[in-house]
Amino acid sequence: MIGPPENRYADPAAWARLEAELGTELPADYKTVVDAYAPVQINGHLHLSHPATSRWNLSEEIRDTSRAWSQTRWERDWTNDPGSDPRQICGLRDLAFGTPQGLIPLASTDRGDVVFLAPQVHGFPGGICVACGDGDWAGYPMPFAEWLYRFLIGEDMAGYKSAAFYPGPVMLESMPMTFDEPVRVSYGPERGM
Repeated sequence: MIGPPENRYADPAAWARLEAELGTELPADYKTVVDAYAPVQINGHLHLSHPATSRWNLSEEIRDTSRAWSQTRWERDWTNDPGSDPRQICGLRDLAFGTPQGLIPLASTDRGDVVFLAPQVHGFPGGICVACGDGDWAGYPMPFAEWLYRFLIGEDMAGYKSAAFYPGPVMLESMPMTFDEPVRVSYGPERGM
């Protein structure tokens, strides 16, 4: 659906350093997608970074995003909508970020959504939990590759009414590695959608 992989920055050592820092392995399907295409913005919304690049660096983004979310004061009361409580979605007593027992940021959107890997989502190990741009949370008991596929075919994969379907081929915007390098746009194969 996305097109042939480029694997421009595939580097097992970069993944090993990141996983050692996190204290856990990241899902193989996620690493495969990131190695194949990142750093990239997909269909104008979803942003994926890579651990082997100096710009758009996944390790730095995980560290910075985890630090910012860890400093957030969780004052929201989810008693009226426990289904959007990230602790309930992920089976966690307390929220932690950037740790094996907490939520690890994997991707983000230009609409303010943050896609996290969770230890579990509704009992599914290694599921996807999304902090939605509207302040709610949503859980997806599935691997990253399935979440991405459903995101691209236009399902609500960042909470209620979050679908962003674009017919035709998937658009990939390869992020520039220098300030004077332009964004390179390519397209996946025709999807018949």
